[in-house]
Amino acid sequence: MKVTPLSNALGAEVTGLDLRQPLGDIAVTAIKDAFDQHIVVVFREQELSEEDQLRAAGYFGKVHIRRKPATTRDPGGQFDTPFMLVTNIIENGKSVGVFGDGEMWFHHDTSYYPKPHRATLLYSMKLPSWGGNTCFSNMYKAYENIPQPLRDKLERKKVLQVHDYKRRERLDLDKIDLDSVRHYEQPIFITHPATGRKALYISRLMSARILGLSRDESDAALEQLFEISEDPAIVYEHEWKLGDLVIWDNWCSIHARKDFPREEPRLMRRLTIEGQAMRF
Repeated sequence: MKVTPLSNALGAEVTGLDLRQPLGDIAVTAIKDAFDQHIVVVFREQELSEEDQLRAAGYFGKVHIRRKPATTRDPGGQFDTPFMLVTNIIENGKSVGVFGDGEMWFHHDTSYYPKPHRATLLYSMKLPSWGGNTCFSNMYKAYENIPQPLRDKLERKKVLQVHDYKRRERLDLDKIDLDSVRHYEQPIFITHPATGRKALYISRLMSARILGLSRDESDAALEQLFEISEDPAIVYEHEWKLGDLVIWDNWCSIHARKDFPREEPRLMRRLTIEGQAMRF
């Protein structure tokens, strides 16, 4: 097994392992150490069944079972299963998965849950001829890059995180019925439960408003934080290849998807790992 950093921002490729085979304790510990250190770990040229991917996910914690939300919105795809298909493939006039095509802005997965998921595992099964790259930003470094006066102003404040199924559009609280969508108030700055490091916990797609500030103050502060969090200097862009399994830490990274040809199939199989409440 070998761990090779992929950028100065974050990310590492792990080679020398076949995830179709059960891993021993030493290998699992090494992978988890690489994950904590590099935030994103990439395994190339893997031929994984659902069972293989589930076993790999289990090394990181309890796998989440996808349930239909108790809201008026239906996100689509299958429920009562750990798997989510992220795809633009249409069968019988209906998508076989979710979040099908086009660009998707930076976000944390499940930041709108009381206990946001620890990690996401995404496996590539069909890819378009170009595009669809996933960009990951290091939110430890984003926190470190916040000017001290702004950091002092926002210390121990919370931000309203909302998932209204948009992909590339800012939230407008005046036009959203919060009871119809998942939402939760999270610390702006979290202490990562596993590493003890401080991370910025906002995203352009899902962070709606900072509590305790006026609307104008909140909008201005969030815009500054978005710019800091999306600085190319702290971003790794992953160019997908068939058979890639990419695992990322949802507590200290945000990710975005780039555009790709909508007429070409893209199919990714996704699992997530259950997490815990975020703390200051």
